[in-house]
Amino acid sequence: MDEMREQAQRFGAELRMEDVESVSLDGPVKTVTTADGQAYQARALILAMGAAARYLHVPGEQELLGRGVSSCATCDGFFFRDQDIAVIGGGDSAMEEATFLTRFARSVTIVHRRDQFRASKIMLNRARNNDKIRFITNHVVVAVEGDTTVTGLRLRDTRTGEESTLAVTGVFVAIGHDPRSELVRGAVDLDADGYVLVKPPTTSTSVEGVFAAGI
Repeated sequence: MDEMREQAQRFGAELRMEDVESVSLDGPVKTVTTADGQAYQARALILAMGAAARYLHVPGEQELLGRGVSSCATCDGFFFRDQDIAVIGGGDSAMEEATFLTRFARSVTIVHRRDQFRASKIMLNRARNNDKIRFITNHVVVAVEGDTTVTGLRLRDTRTGEESTLAVTGVFVAIGHDPRSELVRGAVDLDADGYVLVKPPTTSTSVEGVFAAGI
């Protein structure tokens, strides 16, 4: 990231750390307005807003974010060395996160609400063949437990309704991402999930002079 920033600046790019409040894409000149009222105008605009991790929205989750709850194994996995942790999800990202976390953790438990997985066969088999990984299926997370740090997960069996506690000190949520496209909703074409549509093989959007990059 630092190298990319330095290269951009070397070629004359000016970097501003500001929050964008709104964008106007009408006409040949586009306008970006920041939270402090500053307006920037250009004939070309690149949308690179990325996506935000999707969370469970259960009690204790946001309160313990950064204190045992995370959505990024590569960012935070090192802090859970020799600990018992859980990964929530059933897709490729959940399998990848769980497999990566076995480098540090004593054990990794994958919790999934169904007994069928969206993950590809190769990713699922890789997780299943890892001695440090075990699976709890047909369970949903009811709450993240702990006062100052995570001490466990409250789980509910989707078949019986019975609740139980899984003792872990780390929880990694891997249930997908939501695109940060609210600023341009209604201004450019989005797909059903809210991601900006482009015209392959280009990065052009439905609005002339507006392009999209990244997620």
